[in-house]
Amino acid sequence: MNDSDKPLPPDELGRRLTDVFDLMGPLYRRVQRSVEQGEAVEGLSIGVRAVLALLHRHGPMTVPQMGRAQAISRQFVQRMVNDAAARGLVESIPNPAHQRSSLIRLTDDGREAISAVLAREHTVLREVGGDLTDADVTACLRVLGEMLKLFDHVDVN
Repeated sequence: MNDSDKPLPPDELGRRLTDVFDLMGPLYRRVQRSVEQGEAVEGLSIGVRAVLALLHRHGPMTVPQMGRAQAISRQFVQRMVNDAAARGLVESIPNPAHQRSSLIRLTDDGREAISAVLAREHTVLREVGGDLTDADVTACLRVLGEMLKLFDHVDVN
């Protein structure tokens, strides 16, 4: 095991993860602007896109489940669901597990819309350079997942 394979001491880990945070903010804002610019094509806000992508990936969910999954307030998710429903992209269906909280699911138009967005994003992301490997991406996902766990206690409402 060489030095780069050993766990970092806490102080060094904290400094290195600060480097990750320093990149996440600008990356998030640029991606958000890119999605908003694509809104002219697909007509989706970043919030509606997030709801549609979540439903595309996980199937029907309740508004509270979506809020927890995205670490954002239920009120914001509900507004995005309402926007998507007004455009015919999602619909409410009965929830057999909980009668007071309907499940939200994609409509055919919603599936078509999110598929178009994901295809456009896939085309753009194919241009990422750096000769990245599957191991690089796996490591990135592991780091971000561990950082997310650290902040699980933070209330988003």
